[in-house]
Amino acid sequence: MKNKKVAKNIGIYVLIFAMVLGMAYFYKDTPSKSIKNVEFSEFVVALEKNQIKEIRIGEGTREFEGKLKDGTYLVAYAPTTTAQMLVEQQYVLPKIEDGLIIESVKPSSGGWILNWLPTILLIVLMCFFWFSFMNQGQGGGKGVMSFGKSRARLHKEEDVKKVTFADVAGLDEEKEELEEVVDFLKNPKKYVNLGARIPKGILLVGPPGTGKTYLSKAAAGEAGVPFFTISGSDFVEMFVGVGASRVRDLFEQAKKNAPCIVFIDEIDAVGRRRGAGIGGGNDEREQTLNQLLVEMDGFGVNEGIIILAATNRPDVLDPAILRPGRFDREVVIGIPDIKGREEIFRIHSRNKPLDEGVDAKVLARRTPGFTPADIENMLNEAALLTARRNGRKIHMRDIEEAITRVIAGPQKKSRVISENERRLTAFHEAGHAVVARSLPNTDPVHQVTIMPRGRAGGFTMILPKEDKYYMTKTDMKEQIVHLLGGRVAEKLTLNDISTGASNDLERATSIARNMVTKYGMSDKLGPVQYSDSDEVFLGRDFTSKQNYSEEVASKIDQEIRDIVEEAFAQAEQILTENMDKLKLIAEVLLEIETLDAEQFEELFSGAKTAEEVISEVHDMENRKEEANRIEAEETAEAEMEAAREMAQLLKDRKEGDGSGGSYEKNEPLEGIGADGRDDGENRFDSQDGDIRH
Repeated sequence: MKNKKVAKNIGIYVLIFAMVLGMAYFYKDTPSKSIKNVEFSEFVVALEKNQIKEIRIGEGTREFEGKLKDGTYLVAYAPTTTAQMLVEQQYVLPKIEDGLIIESVKPSSGGWILNWLPTILLIVLMCFFWFSFMNQGQGGGKGVMSFGKSRARLHKEEDVKKVTFADVAGLDEEKEELEEVVDFLKNPKKYVNLGARIPKGILLVGPPGTGKTYLSKAAAGEAGVPFFTISGSDFVEMFVGVGASRVRDLFEQAKKNAPCIVFIDEIDAVGRRRGAGIGGGNDEREQTLNQLLVEMDGFGVNEGIIILAATNRPDVLDPAILRPGRFDREVVIGIPDIKGREEIFRIHSRNKPLDEGVDAKVLARRTPGFTPADIENMLNEAALLTARRNGRKIHMRDIEEAITRVIAGPQKKSRVISENERRLTAFHEAGHAVVARSLPNTDPVHQVTIMPRGRAGGFTMILPKEDKYYMTKTDMKEQIVHLLGGRVAEKLTLNDISTGASNDLERATSIARNMVTKYGMSDKLGPVQYSDSDEVFLGRDFTSKQNYSEEVASKIDQEIRDIVEEAFAQAEQILTENMDKLKLIAEVLLEIETLDAEQFEELFSGAKTAEEVISEVHDMENRKEEANRIEAEETAEAEMEAAREMAQLLKDRKEGDGSGGSYEKNEPLEGIGADGRDDGENRFDSQDGDIRH
């Protein structure tokens, strides 16, 4: 079989060589210079008028080639040998004294092989470079026709051991689910004696950034086995049958390295429900899925191969791939709770110099809904902000700014905003804050600002006091009231409304619609769900119809309108009763642009006047600038001192005078880190593991 494939490949190259050779034969006489074929009489006239400065005469061919003064070549053939001799005697030889250059060309006697040798060498060279290029372009030297080879990357045992379950934080239950797989790969005999069958496949489901890939790598590191990684999109190609061939090749490689773990990331790219395309059809993706189903649980035996797969769209997967025997277990990896966020904070900050005032517990409370990827990104942003101000330690204010940047985007201090728009934004955000503070079940206000960030001209940040997994009807109604507070404040104070509340109205309407159609919270329509799936799965839901009548649809619209209008009236009543507080907070925002939770509460409760709060904010800003200036100077001085010490050590080593002691190349410099900082700076202790994305 292998010899047939080799013969087939060689035949292809021979055919290509023959085609190129034929093209070269037809175009071998293609001129590389400007040549004009003329009649013999015209050539003689040009020679007689001294227009030709060089002439070549072919012996035995009766060919004359003359070069004109403008670089053009004239080619003519004498009708007879006698005519050639007469022209040479009468016109060519007498003009030698006038500077005519004569070159005699003998007929070739080397045969056709020597004539074709340069062309053949050129074709061979082109074929060699073409073959090398195709060989490099198909998966790093796997062969020019190796489209069906698997593109999975193999991580050897020494590589995967670098990550274990000790490096994963916030996923205690999820790690327990995978510990059985690890124990089976280490001690398979214990399970075989009990007649137990280890899960063939485990599907990791969760939002992006929650650590699905990192957890699978930690499982491979714990087991100490080879670890194959591949993306679902790597299977599918434009060529029919390539995906199925790659699946077969992947499992063949896994069998050779068994026991091992195969991790397929974003499996929904290849594992989508069959027949879901427009018109159905047996397309390339479905062939790939069919082969994957057969390999996971078919007639073949794949002992010692554990399949781990990750997706954030389990609803679109084919039911056949989710049944027991293929993916026996589904592990949901959700967003970490407050305890998990605290552990993740400590791990991600272990290589960062933190100030003594940074508390991981406080940060965990201020970042509800953050995934491990968000936390890592936030701490990295805080480190970048500290470097921007030339600081040596990351302070709490740096992390607070980083949290806001992750949520809302960076500040746009350079944006030019008119006074009317600033005033509108101030009353809008003050309306949100006052309404939220007045509602009994709404979470406390964390920050109010009219500083533009991202696409928002300002925002009111409300952070929950504790993690919530459910929303009550009262909570959702109060959220709608809070969202409408900005629009109501514009109406009451400016006697006009703006487009700035468009997102608030969109969110309020969406919440009201979900209350009526999805959660059965309507008093008039009762506990009935009228909504379909959140996303239309093209092919399955493309032709689906709504499951309620037009009469019910009209009642749904009216119920949504009633909920929103009731919330609007409630927000209007709250702001009318607290008009003095609304104007006070808006005026302070126009002066200092941002209020934190403590300052807002002092203004709302009347504990401090506007002048006192404004004065405190200005004093705080001055102290912050002074502290940043001092820290930047200390950083610059420390860097200069470290550079001087390093230069002195290198000088002592070079001169060898012994004044600074001997210094070996691999000997560490005590007290000085690679970045020139003192090693004694405070850092978070490295306690539990880490979860990454």
